[in-house]
Amino acid sequence: MGKVYLEFGNHACAKAAIRAGCRFYAGYPITPSSEIAEKMAELLPKVGGKFIQMEDEIGSMAAAIGASLAGLKSMTATSGPGFSLKQENLGYAYMTETPVVVVNVQRQGPSTGLPTQPAQGDVMQSRWGTHGDYQAIVFSPSSVQEVYEETIRAFNWAERLRQPVILLIDETIGHMRERLAEPENVEIWNRKKPSLPPEKHLAYKPEEDDVPAIPNFGEGYRFHVTGLHHGYDGFPTTDPKLVQEFMERIQRKVLRHKDELLKYEEYMLDDADILIVAYGSVARSAKYAIKEARKKGIKVGLFRPITLWPSPEEKIYELAKNMKCVLVPEMNMGQYVLEVERAVKGASEVHRINKACGELIYPDEILRFLDKFSPLTV
Repeated sequence: MGKVYLEFGNHACAKAAIRAGCRFYAGYPITPSSEIAEKMAELLPKVGGKFIQMEDEIGSMAAAIGASLAGLKSMTATSGPGFSLKQENLGYAYMTETPVVVVNVQRQGPSTGLPTQPAQGDVMQSRWGTHGDYQAIVFSPSSVQEVYEETIRAFNWAERLRQPVILLIDETIGHMRERLAEPENVEIWNRKKPSLPPEKHLAYKPEEDDVPAIPNFGEGYRFHVTGLHHGYDGFPTTDPKLVQEFMERIQRKVLRHKDELLKYEEYMLDDADILIVAYGSVARSAKYAIKEARKKGIKVGLFRPITLWPSPEEKIYELAKNMKCVLVPEMNMGQYVLEVERAVKGASEVHRINKACGELIYPDEILRFLDKFSPLTV
């Protein structure tokens, strides 16, 4: 184990980004993510990196894409309305297969909403925010330690699969301070470089893993980058065969690694007959509620998806089919519960606790639902 800190969640994200090799950050101040930008502005110059505050979130996303194409591991961070503004250029990154990490420290919406209050309202936007078909990769940490770990994992998968990866943090996790143990050794992945000389390389010609090698601008490789559908050379095409091939490939390159991408926690599930599915800060309340419910004889356990997308649908179904019911507490009006209902396929009743007033879901609110299953209830 390396150094141990009492660390701030957003600062843990910035430190992890530097550790992962991030050397470019473009952003625009917005609560509650601004501390990530502030810390990156402090840390990047010390390692030879570049920090730029853009005119808005649209420009920030564009700058991060450009820096990545020039060869730098890149990140941008935002919240709420800023995440909405990034969606067009996020789609451009999916189309151009550009590695970039996008951090969204969620706040209560819609629109300006409650800028300083916690929420989990961007879960579906993180999956479906930009138009068209693509496979989103979205990680949801539940502690400061996980913010650090999942930031590094986000960079690794962005580089390996040549696409954006989204880190979805609750305001509560971003603004809390708790123990962070920085590991001495961290596995870092870098993007695949071309094996062919510039005159033979095709920028979008996939290799066996469905991921094209990516050259850096300025190293002698010239290639065209466009948001239009394109052939192997990067130039626009309307050839139905090439377009369909591309669309299938960008799905496949993610889904073929689904088992590696999926990460989750199972808590007290060995004998459980009630399943709670919760993520982010709400999972912390769920754990406390489960401990208290167990004292009353209620056999309840937690499944906590750390990877929200791709969906752990098979695992949710396997757990749910043996349960009396499934409960999904969320700080929104019902988003991930829709994915849980789809995954359960009617094998168990799915209930929800939804709260979207800018307050946390407290353990007592979960306990009130669980109390009806207590054998000690008179």
